[in-house]
Amino acid sequence: MQFIKDELKELEDKALFRKMKTVNGAQGKISLIEGEKYLSFCSNNYLDLANHPDVKAAVINAVDKFGWGSGASRLVSGNMSMHEAIENKIAKFKEKESAIVFPTGYMANVGTISSLTGKGDLVISDRLNHASIIDGCRLSQAEFRVYPHSNMEKLEKILKAGNSYRRKLIVTDTVFSMDGDLALMEQITTLAKKYEAMTMGDEAHATGVFGQNRRGALEFLGLEDEVDVVMGTLSKAIGGIGGFVCGSRDLIDYLRNKAKSFIYTTAMPPSVCAASIAGIELIEQKPELAQSLWRNINYLRAILTKQNVNVCNSQGPIVPIIIGDAEKAVKLANILYNNKILVPAIRPPTVPKGSSRLRVTLMSSHTKADIDRLVNMLAMEIE
Repeated sequence: MQFIKDELKELEDKALFRKMKTVNGAQGKISLIEGEKYLSFCSNNYLDLANHPDVKAAVINAVDKFGWGSGASRLVSGNMSMHEAIENKIAKFKEKESAIVFPTGYMANVGTISSLTGKGDLVISDRLNHASIIDGCRLSQAEFRVYPHSNMEKLEKILKAGNSYRRKLIVTDTVFSMDGDLALMEQITTLAKKYEAMTMGDEAHATGVFGQNRRGALEFLGLEDEVDVVMGTLSKAIGGIGGFVCGSRDLIDYLRNKAKSFIYTTAMPPSVCAASIAGIELIEQKPELAQSLWRNINYLRAILTKQNVNVCNSQGPIVPIIIGDAEKAVKLANILYNNKILVPAIRPPTVPKGSSRLRVTLMSSHTKADIDRLVNMLAMEIE
């Protein structure tokens, strides 16, 4: 299989070959790698809940009571009381009628999109949507159309030409994972109503961060009642693993009976559900966690804006620093790493060619001194 060696060599030549670093400790702002401490600016653990004492205690208690594995799919014998407890918790937190959980966010998007649309339907996606959305659209076998990032004129043209389709679905991240900007949800929902399309918002990077009650970008934008399907993850601000969809009771019943990535997989361990319940409760009860995160966001953005650093139109904890060339981005990431700062170089195909970047993500536990250390090092290296 010479083609494997050839393609790996090509990736190396283009500075696109990826290697993993092994963290030998708990997730937090400090990562222990090969016995050395690194200041991490690359985790989606926005509220630093992955290692929170309350979350760990919930896991331990759940393991004592329920054991570790769930043993089967939810529709066989794997539906345990903790699964229903986390779904009820999500529905209440998001102020929806019902919710369903999946073992991963990827599975939530793929299963939901491919259940709601099929042959004879039209599914429409923003070009910068997460890969799980793109794959869900392709797997649906619906007609798949993509509009340039946040281009509402193009979206309307696609909708206007789509009168012959049985169903139409517009699906978008609410916070884009690589640029950190917000989707134009008000315009999207307005167009959806005009052209009788369903809407789906992926709140993966917004849940726990945006909104007065930390429910997400849709709460922040005042559009919670305007989006038909709300997806999110338990793996970012909530600090665990898993994905969810919430909405009407009929929608959730439909997914339980139609979503293959829910039906044909073993249920997540009950202790994972317990961890997520504890995480959501901390988000509800401790608004200071999100407040601290937003202080860090505003502080970093103010500094970088003053220095005329290109951070796209990021509006949350994802702050991209656009470098352009993949090799330069890797070189800068390596310089930071050699100075005990962990920030990844994001390169094609994750981002478009010519837009390689350092993807900085902030946590509530970062201090101004941490941020200053990062910025000072960047200032020495970015021309």
